[in-house]
Amino acid sequence: MRSNIKLGRISGIEIGLHYSWFIIATLIFFSLGERFRHVNPDWSSGEIWSAALFTAALFFVSLLLHELAHSLVAQARGLKVQAITLFALGGVSQIQDDATDAKTEFWVAIAGPLASLAIGFGCLGIALGLGWQRLTEPRTTATGILVWLGYINIALAVFNMIPGYPLDGGRVLRAIVWWVTKNADRSTRIAAQVGEFVAFLFILDGIWKFFSGAGFGGLWIAFIGWFLMDAAKASYAQVETTAALRGVRVADVMSRDCITVNRGMSLREFVDVYLLSSAQRCFAIEDQGRLVGLITPRDVGAIPRDRWGQVTVSEAMRPLQELHIVAPETPVLDALKLVVRNDVNQLPVVANGALQGVVSRSQLVQLMRVRSELRLPAAYSPPRHDNGKETRISA
Repeated sequence: MRSNIKLGRISGIEIGLHYSWFIIATLIFFSLGERFRHVNPDWSSGEIWSAALFTAALFFVSLLLHELAHSLVAQARGLKVQAITLFALGGVSQIQDDATDAKTEFWVAIAGPLASLAIGFGCLGIALGLGWQRLTEPRTTATGILVWLGYINIALAVFNMIPGYPLDGGRVLRAIVWWVTKNADRSTRIAAQVGEFVAFLFILDGIWKFFSGAGFGGLWIAFIGWFLMDAAKASYAQVETTAALRGVRVADVMSRDCITVNRGMSLREFVDVYLLSSAQRCFAIEDQGRLVGLITPRDVGAIPRDRWGQVTVSEAMRPLQELHIVAPETPVLDALKLVVRNDVNQLPVVANGALQGVVSRSQLVQLMRVRSELRLPAAYSPPRHDNGKETRISA
C-alpha cells in the first residue's frame, strides 16, 4: 500500500494518502450528514454539513494517531518505519523490520488500540464536561462531533483487538504464542489460522444478515471478512516463504555469468552485438577491473533510437552510486526485501569492488516456486560447496 499523495513527515515517517481514501471519506461525510439530520432535526443545513465535514476530518486524524502509535513504539523498540498510508479501510504503517522478540511485537501491536481507546474516552469525557448526558443524543454540534468520535474510536479499538491476524488483536495473539512457544514462525502460523477462522465467521455472519434483511450492512460485514481472510492467507504464505528462504545466501542463487561490456561502445553496437544475441537482461560496465555501473534493456529503451549511434554505454548506464548493492554473504531474505522496497529487478553482487554476479527478482521468485513445487519442508537446507568442501546451511 503506497501513498499517492504525500502530506509530510512526522518523526521521520512519511505520511500519505492512497486514492481509495477519498472514496471512504466521501461516504463517511454523507453518512454523517444524514445521521446528524436524523437525530438533530432542529440543526440548520449549515450546521449539519459543517459538523459532518469536521467530524470526518477528525476521524481520519484519529486513524493517523492510531497508526502513529504503532510506528512511534516501533521506532522506540529499534525498528525502522518508512511511511504511514491512510486508505479506504483505515491505515497501514510500513514497518520495514520485523519484531525481533515477542515483547516488541506485543507493544507495537497493542499501541494502536490503546491510542484509539484513549482518544475515544477522551472525546466522551470532554462531551460530558460540555453538558452531554450518557444514553441521550447530543444537542449541540460540538457534543455531537465529540460523541460520534468517542464511540467510533472505542469501536475501532475493539474491532482491532479481534484475534484475527493481521489485525492488531491477531498480532497480540501472535506475541503471546511467541512468548509461550519461543518460535516466531509457529506463532505466526497459529495466529494466521485463527485469523482465517475469524474471517470465515465474519463472512457467514454477513451473508446471514444480508438474507435476513440487513441489506448493505450484511454485505459490508461479509466484505470485511473476505478482506481479513485474504490478509490471513497472505500472512501464512509469507511466513512459509520466510522460513523456506532463511539461511540461504545471495551467493547460492545469483547468476555468475554476467557479461562485461566496453564502456565506450555505442548503444547501437551494444544492441547488435549483445542484446539481440543474448538472453541476458543485465550487463556490467567495469573500469580497470572495478564495477562502475550496470546497463539493462530498459536503460537502452530510455534513449531515442535515432541517438543510439552517438550515445555510449557509459552515458546510458546506471552508475554504481545509484545501484542497490549486496554482498555474496547477504541473506536472500534481505535481498528480497531490498528488491521489493526499492522496486528494482536486479541487484549487483559485489565483493572488494569487483562484480561477483547478479541476483534478480525473477531468480528469487523462481526459488520460492521451486521449493513450493517440491514441497520441501522449511527446515530443509541443500549442501553448500565452499572451497571444495561440502557444508550445510543452518536453517
